Amino acid sequence: MAEQINQKENFLKGIIKDNPVFVMLLGMCPTLGVTSSAFNGLGMGIATLFVLVMSNIVVSLIKSQIPSKVRIPAFIIIIASFVTIVEMVLEAYIPFLFEQLGIFIPLIVVNCLILGRAEAFASKNNTISSIIDGLGMGLGFTLALTILGATREILGNGSIFDFKFLSDNASTLILFILPPGAFIALAYLTVLFNKTTSSKTN
Repeated sequence: MAEQINQKENFLKGIIKDNPVFVMLLGMCPTLGVTSSAFNGLGMGIATLFVLVMSNIVVSLIKSQIPSKVRIPAFIIIIASFVTIVEMVLEAYIPFLFEQLGIFIPLIVVNCLILGRAEAFASKNNTISSIIDGLGMGLGFTLALTILGATREILGNGSIFDFKFLSDNASTLILFILPPGAFIALAYLTVLFNKTTSSKTN
């Protein structure tokens, strides 16, 4: 029972208490680079979630077989293998998203969130706990990128998930779909997220 409670807390921690984007500010490169729309944010989030969970599984399974001197390079090779799978699947089946995400897909390899969870958690815990940790952190990352992308798309383009709800003549804040808008939107959403979550815990 206690183990189930700890696993639940660990799962929710990645979504709320230790949200990778709004709390720990990890993975800022894709967070700022691809979230010009909700669809892009969701796509990058799901891709990262897959790599995070799968690499956590493999690391937790073979951790005792990896010499400490080559631990980090071994983790990077594991992560890169799953990133390659994601890249090939996106290019074959979702070419539009593949083109939108571009260079940020291979950059998942060096996302400090994924390597950090492999090093700090998966290499020290069992497979089930590592899966739950990966799911929690991955969903938190996906949620944050989707919210950021949706906010920027609504304010900058008058649409969400490419569904236009404002006329072409309606005035929008085009700044938010430009690179500077990513910083502004992230700053306000981070403040809002932390105020909301801190008030619930107090």
